[in-house]
Amino acid sequence: MRIGVPREIKVREYRVGLTPNSVAEFVRHGHDVVVESNAGEGIGFTNEDYVAARASILPDAPAVFQAAALIVKVKEPHPSD
Repeated sequence: MRIGVPREIKVREYRVGLTPNSVAEFVRHGHDVVVESNAGEGIGFTNEDYVAARASILPDAPAVFQAAALIVKVKEPHPSD
């Protein structure tokens, strides 16, 4: 399954749906993970951290939503999602 992690857009929401360690675990179980660029920035994770965990980085949320069968977010989906 392809799992997507968009950046949270709610004001003052810095969390991210999956950390690099979580991504590595999903990948270890045979899943593909795509992460929006800089999604983990608010909690100190870089794109390189996600790439090291074998995630693919996509440029924006629409690309993540289009590429993934399952979306992992912290907050509920926003109408713009």
